[in-house]
Amino acid sequence: MSRPLSDEDRRRQISVRGLAGPENVGELKKNFNRHLHFTLVKDRNVATSRDYYFALAHTVRDHLVGRWLRTQQYYYEKDPKRIYYLSLEFYMGRTLTNTMVNLGLQSSCDEALYQLGLDMEELQEIEEDAGLGNGGLGRLAACFLDSMATLGLAAYGYGIRYEFGIFNQKIAGGWQVEEADDWLRFGNPWEKARPEYTIPVHFYGRVEHGPGGARWMDTQVVLALPYDTPVPGYRNNTVNTLRLWSARAPNDFNLKDFNVGGYVQAVLDRNLAENISRVLYPNDNFFEGKELRLKQEYFVVAATLHDIIRRFKSAKFGSRDPVRTNFESFPDKVAIQLNDTHPSLAIPELMRILVDEEKLGWDQAWDITVRTCAYTNHTVLPEALERWPVHLLESLLPRHLQLIYEINQRFLDHVYARFPGDLERLRRMSLVEEGAVKRINMAHLCIVGSHAVNGVAEIHSQILKDSVFKDFYELEPHKFQNKTNGITPRRWLVMCNPGLAEVIAQRIGEDFVSDLDQLRRLRDFVDDESFIRDVATVKQENKAKFAAYLEKVSGLRINPASLFDVQVKRIHEYKRQLLNCLHIITLYNRIKKDPGKPFVPRTIMIGGKAAPGYHMAKMIIRLVTAIGDVVNQDPAVGDRLKVLFLENYRVSLAEKVIPAADLSEQISTAGTEASGTGNMKFMLNGALTIGTMDGANVEMAQEAGEENLFIFGMRVPDVEELDRKGYRAQEFYDRLPELRQAVDQLSCGFFSPRQPDLFRDIVNMLMNHDRFKVFADYEAYVKCQEKVSALYKNPREWTRTVIRNVAAAGKFSSDRTIAQYAREIWGCEPSRQRIPAPDDPRV
Repeated sequence: MSRPLSDEDRRRQISVRGLAGPENVGELKKNFNRHLHFTLVKDRNVATSRDYYFALAHTVRDHLVGRWLRTQQYYYEKDPKRIYYLSLEFYMGRTLTNTMVNLGLQSSCDEALYQLGLDMEELQEIEEDAGLGNGGLGRLAACFLDSMATLGLAAYGYGIRYEFGIFNQKIAGGWQVEEADDWLRFGNPWEKARPEYTIPVHFYGRVEHGPGGARWMDTQVVLALPYDTPVPGYRNNTVNTLRLWSARAPNDFNLKDFNVGGYVQAVLDRNLAENISRVLYPNDNFFEGKELRLKQEYFVVAATLHDIIRRFKSAKFGSRDPVRTNFESFPDKVAIQLNDTHPSLAIPELMRILVDEEKLGWDQAWDITVRTCAYTNHTVLPEALERWPVHLLESLLPRHLQLIYEINQRFLDHVYARFPGDLERLRRMSLVEEGAVKRINMAHLCIVGSHAVNGVAEIHSQILKDSVFKDFYELEPHKFQNKTNGITPRRWLVMCNPGLAEVIAQRIGEDFVSDLDQLRRLRDFVDDESFIRDVATVKQENKAKFAAYLEKVSGLRINPASLFDVQVKRIHEYKRQLLNCLHIITLYNRIKKDPGKPFVPRTIMIGGKAAPGYHMAKMIIRLVTAIGDVVNQDPAVGDRLKVLFLENYRVSLAEKVIPAADLSEQISTAGTEASGTGNMKFMLNGALTIGTMDGANVEMAQEAGEENLFIFGMRVPDVEELDRKGYRAQEFYDRLPELRQAVDQLSCGFFSPRQPDLFRDIVNMLMNHDRFKVFADYEAYVKCQEKVSALYKNPREWTRTVIRNVAAAGKFSSDRTIAQYAREIWGCEPSRQRIPAPDDPRV
């Protein structure tokens, strides 16, 4: 059980966790017991831990509901510009603790549960992660929701309520095995179904053109049922909404022929329609052109736009009667942000509504659409770009394909007028790609149909302008912007690392939680011995706690005094977990060669999920586990080197491992990682970064000073130069004896004695067709890791470097990112003003 706060602790405790006044605690206990009473069923007298969790969740939710209603009422009365963040992924994680932090209830809840004889941490562990995302893109959307609420923006997240989120990963015999993530099995206390706002979504059918315009008819209908989740801002009484759509078959679905005996089959076939929201596609940075995925993309877009227009038309609180009928003001009242190309069908769908249903002329409709929509690009990897086959669109969305053709024709006319005779340019820029299979390039659709296009770090946005979208930049340079990603400091510092938040607040106060730039003031404490000691102590406590957690869940014992070297992210060749593996093998070989030599002990942890169909990523996981089997059981190595694969990496595990990490591995090939956000989380939580000049690492080095990160390897121009002259892995293999030894060990089965050719595919790829040039950075990486070990031997200097990094992390708050989106793309002003609480008298 959690220890109670001593009187001295209680006096010292800052309000980052919220005040635990006796009235608050007494009221919470009363409400908790009331909810517990109603949670228990009649035939059960003994409450389980899950019953206690639900009682606590409902108690905390009570504090949200009044603020939620009042926020929405406030928006209807003030009628601000509304922001709609459309994403196929929202990787939310757990909600309970985050809600307590943002409402300032954490201390009161801790105290109330202690008085009731319950353990807060035990109850927190019962909550399922809402794993409705794959990785960075989905987690970014979740951080953005937190920041939009904290900055008082009238913002709505819109996505799909997947019945099964990202799979649970089990490791069996060293291999990844996927299990379905049945996250709703016990119910979700944070969502509220809103069946009164159910919307019909149309698929298939045909288009008829007549005097009144185009009519899309004979369609199949699927209903979109919304579920709302409250999104509280940080202590400002604002509670925004995440609305997720669930697919339902209409009651007459396939029943036209039931009187001839097909009734039961017709009811069973309802599953076909409802499969749309069944499962999240588990691909990260990879496009899989499946019809069901296209249905998901249109489903969320159609339901959301219907909702947006309904809300635009009825501005008065509580009224669903149309008030606005003139769409001229639409872009002044509505901003739609497309999180990658997945919701790109919003562009032709908005055109369809404006032209076919609202009867606007093409030019006016197009002007409104472009001024409303904006597009965020998340990757430059060609295999990740969405290019939908025309035959799929023709069948599923015939009217939208016609509109896309018309958009393309008008756009190419415009390009030709600017660049007469340049037919090659027309081919490159067309939305329609000719070839064996005719395809629609969705990124081109997004650029043409948006008024702003942004990358997610300075280097990424520059690459978009210089290469990937060079033609579009030359045509419309004003559209292109940068918005460097950020993370919410509420979840990624206050909630997951309360010890560090506390020692920071003791020095600079607690305003940094909603103004992270204030961390700069910690520079004044780089030489403060008590602060250095406190920061080091918090890190050591976090490491001990994580070591205890690992032993509990896996039985593995690790040395908390060792350097915790962590690489957690999706498994992908471009993220170069293989470079990390080669370094591990090199360390192992050095220990074996000279066992008596002093060696800085390391625990190397690698975690992340591989897409189920991505063979090489699954082989990489198998390699990590195989290396671990050899290294961890070698008595000559002992405590000096341990290698762990962290099973089932997810948001709730990130919240445990990141505060415990000493070293953060951000080692993608320069020019491939658009931004990264894990890099920022580690920086904020007191880990040092070993990384390439890629993504946001570049800006982290600018902010903290390159000398305070371990930067190594090729820069983007070096990679381009190597591409020009041709990358030959054999040259590095021949020149570097330690690399050659490691590769030979993989080839001959040293790490897989029972199956010597197990890693043949990995070796073949590294030697013959490695797009990401692992060997080219090996030597620089190993040398840089030696610098890491040297600094770690000097704890005071290591911690001073940590402090410089934390002090430089302010830029990487998602509050800064969202303020820039608001001012530079959405055309509205963020505000930290608190709206009245539900129990405040109304002004």
